[in-house]
Amino acid sequence: MKDSREKPGAKTFEQALARLEELVNGLERGNLSLEDSLAYFEEGTKLIQECTSLLEAAEARLQKLVPGGEGFKLEPLTFSDEDAQAR
Repeated sequence: MKDSREKPGAKTFEQALARLEELVNGLERGNLSLEDSLAYFEEGTKLIQECTSLLEAAEARLQKLVPGGEGFKLEPLTFSDEDAQAR
């Protein structure tokens, strides 16, 4: 499902991750020239930044409903090691 806030021409997280996997596979095969290897590495680095940014934006959108003084309020949903251990 596309987000209406998405920039025109911007990759989705899934598209960026799939391209990153292609680049890693190409580098792992070891049959690229030095120049091509550097180009793959540079593109991969940009894709990692893009994926990280998309994940951070998704995380910022997650909220939880918690009891407050006058009813309920929304707070950012956080994930910690203690939360994971409680599950």
